[in-house]
Amino acid sequence: MPNFCAALNCSRNSTHSVLAFFRFPRDPERCKKWVENCSRSDLKDKTPDHLNKYHRLCARHFEPNLITKTSPFRTVLKDNAIPTIFDNPSLKRSNNEQTENMDAPEAKKSKADSQSEPAKDNSEATTKEISESKNGDGVDRSPQVIDEETLNKEYLKSLFDVVVMMGTQNIPLHGHSDKEPRSKSFTPSNFQALLEYRINAGDEFLRKKFEGSPVNLEYCSSTQLQQMLEVIENCVREELMAEVKEGRFFSLVVDNLVEIGGESRLPLFIRFVDKTNWLREEFVGFLPFEGDVEAITKRLIGEVTEKCGLDMQYCRGQAYLCSGVSAMKVKAVVARIAELHPLAVLTPCSSCSLNICLANTMTFTGVHLVMSTLKKLDVFFSKSPLLQNQLESAISIYYQGNEEKANVLKGACYSKWTEQHDTFEVAVDLLESLLLCMDSIHDNEDHKWSDEVAHNAFVISEALADFEFVMTLVVLKNTLSFSRAFGKNLQGQTNEVFFASSSLTAVLHSLNEVYENIEVYHEFWFEEAVNLAAALEIPVKVPRLYFRKRPTSGEEIQPETYYKEQVTLPVVSHAIKELSDLFSENHLKALKSLSLVPAIMGQLKFNTAEETSVDIYKDDLLNPDTFPAELHCWKIKWKHGTKDVVLPSTIYETLQLSDVKFFPNVCALLKVLYNLPVFALTNDKCSTAKQRLTAYLEDTPVHHRNKSMALFYINCAIKHDLDSMVEKYLKMYPDSEPSENRD
Repeated sequence: MPNFCAALNCSRNSTHSVLAFFRFPRDPERCKKWVENCSRSDLKDKTPDHLNKYHRLCARHFEPNLITKTSPFRTVLKDNAIPTIFDNPSLKRSNNEQTENMDAPEAKKSKADSQSEPAKDNSEATTKEISESKNGDGVDRSPQVIDEETLNKEYLKSLFDVVVMMGTQNIPLHGHSDKEPRSKSFTPSNFQALLEYRINAGDEFLRKKFEGSPVNLEYCSSTQLQQMLEVIENCVREELMAEVKEGRFFSLVVDNLVEIGGESRLPLFIRFVDKTNWLREEFVGFLPFEGDVEAITKRLIGEVTEKCGLDMQYCRGQAYLCSGVSAMKVKAVVARIAELHPLAVLTPCSSCSLNICLANTMTFTGVHLVMSTLKKLDVFFSKSPLLQNQLESAISIYYQGNEEKANVLKGACYSKWTEQHDTFEVAVDLLESLLLCMDSIHDNEDHKWSDEVAHNAFVISEALADFEFVMTLVVLKNTLSFSRAFGKNLQGQTNEVFFASSSLTAVLHSLNEVYENIEVYHEFWFEEAVNLAAALEIPVKVPRLYFRKRPTSGEEIQPETYYKEQVTLPVVSHAIKELSDLFSENHLKALKSLSLVPAIMGQLKFNTAEETSVDIYKDDLLNPDTFPAELHCWKIKWKHGTKDVVLPSTIYETLQLSDVKFFPNVCALLKVLYNLPVFALTNDKCSTAKQRLTAYLEDTPVHHRNKSMALFYINCAIKHDLDSMVEKYLKMYPDSEPSENRD
């Protein structure tokens, strides 16, 4: 860290000079003398401790006999040393008078000698000063007079630089204490410390800004810091949205509810096709989740139109990843937006398997128990490879006679099995092994596990050993088995997505058949759950919560009847309704329009009728009147002009063709379709936003989270211009000035 000399008109620093630098003394009298001699009247109000911590004088201001070199690496001052060598003429006269009083004859002789060669001494001094006030690159570093406007801009630039650095490195604004700041006007300790460090390291603009100010003046008030964060948010969004506006069309993705800034908020992502034809997903902020559906809808639209500067008439898709009660509220918001903008169709999100999406939106107690337990299992086994080894040992015990099945389950444990299309099938197969594993860890007979791990294992084992969990898991497995292959195809290749749209009718038909014969299907599923529970020694009973909610009546409800009414029937009904909502007529038309992709055209023997399916997007075409003729030419091109040529099989590959520009309507339509959240993000560089959000939430304690800092951390790859931030700040807050901390 470089040191800077505090003497007036001295620009020496430790980076460009081999001179030693000495701290101001803590002794009040000596410190006062140092301040007077270096002609820094602005430092008179500073305490000796402050001066000792933040200010230095270089060795050039001390008589040589006051400096001692104790080793090649250490130089010290003698006790009671006072700096006396300065360029200030009045100080020279004062020092000369003191010298004459001490030794008049010698002083006179010294004065005469110094006057005998005035030109030479003056010339040498000037040359030396100029030399030392320049860096090795010849740039003049001598002190310059800076006007107040420039100083304020440079001061703000320094502040923004620190905030940007803290945001990109995910450094909390306040300290790492688990306690909240005591005062509303408390300047966050990490921010304060970094500013002090910067001043101490030689930031002249920060130092000049506060020199001569009261000791209790904040480097940056809480109000000013909040204003700066707002500016940073605006700059980040402007940079992100520039390409979205260029391509016009986009989709919205709402993630799971999180707690940030003391509020429940919804993370909001924008999907769009960039100028290189890659599908991208970017994080644009957190939406407050308070008020009724209408209030949240209005707030979301305001976030998109006012803060992001986008036009909702170009929104072509919506998806949400919420779970439980919040999912129903978010779904109502999405439905309201679809009413206002019919082309903003609801679709599943490619980052979540369809079956998990269906289960997450169910608000039933048993389903919530299953899904929360699966999440706990995922977190539990991610803590240590030793825990994973323990589960593998349990699998080996239960599947001793079926090594092939054991290896399949062990492999599944390393592939995020709690988030896959066949999650519930795997969970049923693993249930006995999981319970054995949890009981073994909780018993902790060999003291291998910590108390925390043993306790977490106990909590999970209690959930696994509940018949409500077993029954609900079996019902989810059997109900969602009808949509498993369908959901897997939706996350597959483009041709698989296209053909999946045609199989939805069969899926809904199967589920409706189950619903119409619910008595028969429930009997089989209940028997399966009872047999599984018997193997695990789990008693078959109605949940205790049911009796607490309902007063005791004369007739006792049987478990089979209870689970039919409270689990089987609601789960099947919800699956049918949710699939129907997710795959509306407009959504299915959009998926059928994928027949424009050459490889799919080839699979259909070029016998397609896109004109009817793309009617919903006719206003998005550059020239709708010429589309039929253009489409005919498009088919002829691929049917007759591509012998021995591999047909493009994805939207991206098709858009990359050099001659696609000759088919402007086809190109425009493919870009509109590509925005839909159902399509997977195939470029890792275009899908990091959600990963960085997850990392931020996992690494940052709840009371340290800040929506503005999170936005900057997640989007740290974008370029940031400090000068533009300063200009925007001065435009938004022209009267902002540092204020005294009066607390």
